[in-house]
Amino acid sequence: MPHDSSSVDAEVLAADIADVVVAHATLIEHLRALDPVDPTTPSRLPDWTIGHVLTHIARNADSVLSMLAGHPQYPLGREGRNADIAAGADRPWDALVDDVEHTAAAVDAAVSHHTGWTGTVETITGSRPTSMVPFLRLREVLVHRIDLGLGFEFADLPRRYLRVELRLMEMLWRANKPMGLTPMPAAALALPPATRLAWLLGRIEVDGLAPAAIY
Repeated sequence: MPHDSSSVDAEVLAADIADVVVAHATLIEHLRALDPVDPTTPSRLPDWTIGHVLTHIARNADSVLSMLAGHPQYPLGREGRNADIAAGADRPWDALVDDVEHTAAAVDAAVSHHTGWTGTVETITGSRPTSMVPFLRLREVLVHRIDLGLGFEFADLPRRYLRVELRLMEMLWRANKPMGLTPMPAAALALPPATRLAWLLGRIEVDGLAPAAIY
């Protein structure tokens, strides 16, 4: 996946965009097929309900539109992001799903028609190549779909996403170690790829392994 803000791998970018569109469609199909869920039901994220997670997915879509328009990801910063999530978390199930669907459709249209993929955008954690935006959105959709705890698991992740994300997270893990040369623990490498990613993202604890503590 591209990291150079001055050049873009068109094939990778096209694959990321296609994957985002599919991830949106399958998420919406999954949510629509469920009986309405109480939005106050706890999610798998500490202190966040299902309503918080769905609202975050929708507001993250808005943040993609903001970045592609040349603005910061969250113009009001982390506090504004958190306030928007809290404000929307207690809405009825249908309103939450409608919000996710409508904002996802707006992202599909934006990434499909955007042409200025060189340069950088300002994410909440710093500057990133603009060409990374579709993949960053894909990460949010897929990982938070798991966080909902509604039947989609790490083992269900698309293979291409799993492969790319594992490479990125393993690189980030090494970069956080002295000189960036520390090898991955043998116990982590012995895990199935989906389980290893869950550990790297801090979603599970593994006996004999310290937390990955990437973030």
